[in-house]
Amino acid sequence: MRSGWIILDKPVGLGSTRAVSAVKRALREAGEPKTKVGHGGTLDPLASGVLPIALGEATKLAGRMLDATKAYDFTISFGGETDTLDAEGTVIATSDVRPSRDQVEAVLPRFTGEIEQVPPAYSALKLDGKAAYARARAGEKVEMKPRRVTIHELWLLDANPDEVTLSATVSKGTYIRSLARDIAQAVGAVGHVTYLRRTRAGPFGLESAISLDFLGEAAKARDLTRAVLPLEAALDDIPALPVTPDQAVLLRHGQRLGGFPVSPGLQVATSDGIPVALVEATADGLKVVRGFNLLDVAE
Repeated sequence: MRSGWIILDKPVGLGSTRAVSAVKRALREAGEPKTKVGHGGTLDPLASGVLPIALGEATKLAGRMLDATKAYDFTISFGGETDTLDAEGTVIATSDVRPSRDQVEAVLPRFTGEIEQVPPAYSALKLDGKAAYARARAGEKVEMKPRRVTIHELWLLDANPDEVTLSATVSKGTYIRSLARDIAQAVGAVGHVTYLRRTRAGPFGLESAISLDFLGEAAKARDLTRAVLPLEAALDDIPALPVTPDQAVLLRHGQRLGGFPVSPGLQVATSDGIPVALVEATADGLKVVRGFNLLDVAE
């Protein structure tokens, strides 16, 4: 079973679930054995860009990818706010106000750092066990509670009288549609997102992303090597910790190892360069956070 990452440059119109299905089809066409597949962070159908798809043992890191910092470029079109906060929705408020470039730049510091944000009613967040968007589509009045998120960076890329394009690096749980709504309101206008592109998800940027066409060609050629990044590509920011073959066996069985003079924190235990486990180093030794079954690769 192949393990690793396919970083899709997801096109507009394709949902994350359908993107996973497309990868599964490519794996079948390439003659790969049945492989577990999952995505590392939902990306709306109306958005394009970086969508990490985990294969095999990399699916054990999908949760970590969901928690990772993300980066987006997005355009706010002024004049109308929609119920979905994007171009797919119905206009619910209008305004003739068209802010200048300077006015938009002046409010951006308000939205940098830790902020409070009300998620869109049309979102997958659950309210009493039911997705908010399902309640909204059914005509229910949806009251979304504010949540704290972090905007690490926010800057203006381009501006014209009717719209502005910005770039943002944000924490998990941040809704760019809500950010766009709030920026528009802060300059006395209303607006909605007309363009949204994810440029980075955790360690993966557009430079690592491939198109569905490229993936399809690699599958037909039965050569997915050029389309799949190794499992450890998602762990580039974590120090590697070499262990002996005997220690690797113990870690693969989830056992704690003592006596390691290493700095505290997450480490990637490796044997002969192959990831064995994601471990937490403490004064008591190494505790397995996620073990990887890559024995066939090591052999």
